[in-house]
Amino acid sequence: MSGGLDSTTLAYELLEQNKSILPVFLDYGQHFKEKELNSLLKVIPQKIKPYLRVVNIKDIYKNSSSRMIIEPNLWMENVNSDDLYLPYRNLLFLTIASSIAQSEDITKVYAAFINSNHAKEIDCSKEFFDKLGVLLNDYGSVEICLPYRDLSKAEVIQRGIRLNVPMAITYSCQANSEVPCGVCPNCVDRENAISFISTVNVDN
Repeated sequence: MSGGLDSTTLAYELLEQNKSILPVFLDYGQHFKEKELNSLLKVIPQKIKPYLRVVNIKDIYKNSSSRMIIEPNLWMENVNSDDLYLPYRNLLFLTIASSIAQSEDITKVYAAFINSNHAKEIDCSKEFFDKLGVLLNDYGSVEICLPYRDLSKAEVIQRGIRLNVPMAITYSCQANSEVPCGVCPNCVDRENAISFISTVNVDN
């Protein structure tokens, strides 16, 4: 869980399905870590909040020049999606979660990756997730579950509305640690989805 819209909605949905959840937050040195974690503590379902586990892996990216690690000055610098790239970030997330799961006899790892047109990471494609899921299942005991992989951000928001998820206080920006920048891939997906749903509601 990151304190973002997608993972928060997934947590609420899994609880609705009466699943037991061990929420994991990864500190990988992201400059917006405090904002993410504080947001997560506000939006996480109270039932699982006491079990939240924070895992420190920030030494992995301590020498990275990614603007997810070194916060840009958005008044002075232009930042594009390539500047936010971190090598194998999603692979790390899923393998660490799978390692925790197998160590504690948990059979499934859930992640809320969506079908995003803005994602540039090589480990964010449907093909990658499919192959990784097969690998981890064949050489271990953990199943990777990505229920939102084929959904758009707008479809996730619609689920969140039904589940009464506190979406307004989730935080998804990757370029600013205080307020959403509005132009990073996460912000663009979020804004486009909200605009789309607003348009649909007006038309109906």
